[in-house]
Order: sequence, then C-alpha cells, then structure tokens
Amino acid sequence: MAMSVGSSGDDDAPISTINTTPLVDVMLVLLIIFLITIPVIAKTVKVSLPKAANIATQTKPENITIAVDGNGVVYWNNAAVSDQAQLLELIKVEAVKDPQPEIHIRGDSNARYEDVGRVLNAVQRGGVVKVGFITEPDRGIRGTR
Repeated sequence: MAMSVGSSGDDDAPISTINTTPLVDVMLVLLIIFLITIPVIAKTVKVSLPKAANIATQTKPENITIAVDGNGVVYWNNAAVSDQAQLLELIKVEAVKDPQPEIHIRGDSNARYEDVGRVLNAVQRGGVVKVGFITEPDRGIRGTR
C-alpha cells in the first residue's frame, strides 16, 4: 500500500508518483495461474525417441583443409598460399573431381572476418558445394570479455 508522508503545502495537487501495488498484485496472480497451468500443458504423448551420439568429424583423405591464421595468411593443407588467385585455381582443380571433396575452413579466433570471408568467397566462386567450418568443441569454459 502506498502512503504519502508529509505534505508539500498544496493539498489539491495531483499525486505525481506511480502506484505500483496493483501491478505487483496482478503479476503475482498471473504467476500463480501459470504455475498451475504449466503441468497440464506439459503432458505429451509418450514415444520412444531415437538415441543420438555426437561423433567427431572423420577427416577423409580427400577432404581439404583451408586454414586462416591470425595474420590473414591462408594455408591449403598446411602449405601457405601466396594470393587469392592461387587459392582460386587450387579450388577450381578440386571442384571438377568426382566425387567432389569437402572443404573444411579453419579460422583462427584472432583472424579478421574479412580474411575468412575472402576464403569463403573463393570457395564459392571455385564451384565447391560442400563447405564446413571447423571449430573447437565447447568445454563449458567461457572466455572473459
């Protein structure tokens, strides 16, 4: 309950403060209603769901790994690539193979998005369809920002 203590001298002036008591009362009633109705809604049909296992990516010999380090240097299967034109030519050679190999892009966490974007653009222009990004699994450790 709101109560005004003291007077400003003008008893006819409207009270300019917001009374939040009705808002709190309504919110508590809504909370109680939700707590009562959630168990009714949560009942579902019992089914046997398939079990899934997270399997690490199997690196096949025909997969190609393109890495981008923190300085923007691009590596094709651990060999440095001199420029974008050479990278595009390497990708075009792989794109015509049947079956087409997958390209895995590994971007350093300190690499600029622009550098990784250039690699992705070259892969797209080269005609490779299967592209994936390699990341480290989340081990529950959060970095500080």
